[in-house]
Formats: sequence, structure tokens, C-alpha cells
Amino acid sequence: MTVLETAKITSKGQITIPNRIRKLLHVETGSSLAFGLSKEGVVLLPCKITVDSPYTAAEWAKIEKLASLKGKVYKSAKKAKKHIEAL
Repeated sequence: MTVLETAKITSKGQITIPNRIRKLLHVETGSSLAFGLSKEGVVLLPCKITVDSPYTAAEWAKIEKLASLKGKVYKSAKKAKKHIEAL
């Protein structure tokens, strides 16, 4: 492995990725990086982070519909609790 650049770790465990390396990886402010380990050392790779929804589009539609409806009003906490327990 050829060492291209070096960087120091701050007291918070942070490093500044040297400009030359950022250009080689095509990363800029806001980019995400993945860290890995190999026999030779640490591997640094640009990556994209995506979020998978726990709900399908149809489920989201139902949730949005329910959220837009006016909820039932209970005259006492006891009646509200009874309703919740029945769900």
C-alpha cells in the first residue's frame, strides 16, 4: 500500500481528509464515507446512505388518512384508557 497523505486525529477522534484524497474519491461537503478494515489497514470508500421506509405506499396512505381525521374525544381518562386497552 502506498501512503499518499497523512492526517492527525483530534482529541474528539476527528480527522481532516486531505484535499488530494477528497479529490481522488470525488467527495465534498455533505458526502458520506464508509470505513472498512483489510489486512493492509483501513479502507475509506465514498457511499450513499438511503433510508428504507418501514411502510409500503399503501400503508403510508392509510396512516396519512388516519392522521388527518379528527380523533374521538373522551369525557374521562378512564373511558379513553378502556378504549386503548380494547385495541
